[in-house]
Amino acid sequence: MEIVFKNLNEVEKFGEKLGSLLNEGDIICLNGDLGAGKTTLTQAIGRGLKVKDYITSPTFTIINEYEGKLPLYHFDIYRLDNEEDLSLLGAEDYFYSYGVCVIEWADNARNILPKERLDIWIYIEDENIRKYDLIPHGKRYIKLLEELLK
Repeated sequence: MEIVFKNLNEVEKFGEKLGSLLNEGDIICLNGDLGAGKTTLTQAIGRGLKVKDYITSPTFTIINEYEGKLPLYHFDIYRLDNEEDLSLLGAEDYFYSYGVCVIEWADNARNILPKERLDIWIYIEDENIRKYDLIPHGKRYIKLLEELLK
């Protein structure tokens, strides 16, 4: 499924609605070039999850944890050398926990990600316009997209 957002406000509304629909154990995988808006989308998802803290990119810490209506585990795996490094950090414990995982640069760990997840590829069309390709993996994520588009 493809969605085009013409401005930041549309992206934020989408992210907040997505966050409000997420359930325990959901996995959202974000991919796109530097500056595409992965952290901006994560911040909006956090608002939808009622996270009060300011969400920043965990580029150097790899994983940040935030409290909301569900815990939000925000990964940035841009700097990891290999998937084994993520596994050694205990990623699977997060993937199968009570919280929600949002993983930036998720394609860097595609072989250890849960099979059921929502992949979001973000493409920069111009300074303000972003194209999102949403790829659901599993029934839960097909249903999530249906709810999201209502």
